[in-house]
Amino acid sequence: MAMQDKIKELMSLRQQAKLGGGEKRIESQHKKGKLTARERLELLLDEGSFEEFDMFVCHRSIDFGLDKESYLSDGVVTGYGTIDGRLVYVFSQDFTVFGGSLSEMYAQKICKVMDKAMKVGAPVIGINDSGGARIQEGVKSLGGYADIFQRNILASGVIPQISAVFGPCAGGAVYSPALTDFIIMSNKSSYMFVTGPKVVKTVTGETVTEEELGGAMVHGAKSGVTHFVADSEEEGIQLIRKLLSYLPQNNLEDPPLLPCDDPIDRLEDALNSLIPEATNKPYDVKDVIHAVVDHHEFLEIQRHYAPNIITGFARFNGMPVGIVANQPSYLAGVLDINSSRKAARFVRFCDAFNIPIVTFVDVPGFLPGTTQEYGGIIIHGAKLLYAYGEATVPKVTVILRKAYGGAYDVMSSKHLRGDINYAWPGAEIAVMGPKGAIEVLHQKELQLISDPEERIKFVKEREEDYRMKFATPYVAAKYGYIDDVIEPRNTRFRVIRALQSLATKKDVNPPKKHSNLPL
Repeated sequence: MAMQDKIKELMSLRQQAKLGGGEKRIESQHKKGKLTARERLELLLDEGSFEEFDMFVCHRSIDFGLDKESYLSDGVVTGYGTIDGRLVYVFSQDFTVFGGSLSEMYAQKICKVMDKAMKVGAPVIGINDSGGARIQEGVKSLGGYADIFQRNILASGVIPQISAVFGPCAGGAVYSPALTDFIIMSNKSSYMFVTGPKVVKTVTGETVTEEELGGAMVHGAKSGVTHFVADSEEEGIQLIRKLLSYLPQNNLEDPPLLPCDDPIDRLEDALNSLIPEATNKPYDVKDVIHAVVDHHEFLEIQRHYAPNIITGFARFNGMPVGIVANQPSYLAGVLDINSSRKAARFVRFCDAFNIPIVTFVDVPGFLPGTTQEYGGIIIHGAKLLYAYGEATVPKVTVILRKAYGGAYDVMSSKHLRGDINYAWPGAEIAVMGPKGAIEVLHQKELQLISDPEERIKFVKEREEDYRMKFATPYVAAKYGYIDDVIEPRNTRFRVIRALQSLATKKDVNPPKKHSNLPL
């Protein structure tokens, strides 16, 4: 065969591979409002940057008629490309080939890109759209999943791993995204669950739809499994690109520093009057965040889950930081099981990838009650405490208003190796709020007062005295637990100066195989 004929054959095979399961199945995918595996990669990667691996891979099964049905690429498109000029490795599951079901060879393709990403130190992005294990292949398919899981585990904390779920992701398939750092789901067109509605009906008798059981908003708001809920695949893909702009390529690099034309000494006068006079009145802590970060731009993580704590990425003078903030406008910003877990995992991610952590504190304590205690608030609260205490990245803390009890300790206090800890002038740092403190300290006197109005008057008088003596930032500042009390409008400048001073910080934990995090 002449070279020209061989080249024609190559082009023909390439064309065949690009069609996946064929025109009809591509049309069916589009009718569902979904993009194909290759269309998703075109949107995700810089134009012309995609280099594909294993286009000509086919399955090697002969059972259940598979010997008569075979497709090039075998249901997953893999390779590498760039996002904003930075190298990433990718795989995109192709629902048009056997419903995107995972086979032995399909898993090998994914493992290959993960291995290469680890060798060169680049992020891995996986786009999930699959009916699960290819039943015809039996245990070989299950083994393929476990091979991928093992790589997810070894890559954790070494390279960023991002999962997009743009269709079904069920059974064993859910555990690979769960092991990655961030999950993006598309609303109304994706779902994740360990067992589907039919099995649920058989085992528990519950009648539930796929959307109700494992839709994007279920995992966005109720379970906290997903970090972003996108209205469309296009929006989800843009979120991935945005997210990567804050992350380093691997754990040995610093996050990307961008030029910044937002003045570091920009004053925000509104912050001086943002906190209400009444200490039990709410305000939106996101107003503080947007006011002080570069260009007021903040990428929130897990926006719909545990909204009593805010997590996300922003920049200060071009430097990416992770932000954790109590949210007084939801449950008074109290710490509970879900918020502790959410913030702990975020803090550990930032620490793994050299991203400084800025914490804004306004916390009245931990949520009381049997539901929380029976649910293990002690262990879950300890996760956040552990994450902050373990973190060796630069940690800057600003106490905006309340910092009571154990929650003061937990929220990146000086005692957990907080590097620079500031407080606003109205900050209340104490074991408990004035009212509770008076009821404990003056218990005997209160028992002797029978008139309700007299009791209220007695408490109010002593509350003010307690607030003046204890619930101020100056007692903590006297002991060096607060480095400075700052004017609210000057917060941006003070945080940036603090981060600049910590740029060369070195802190190490004792040598160990690994910690025993309170899971």
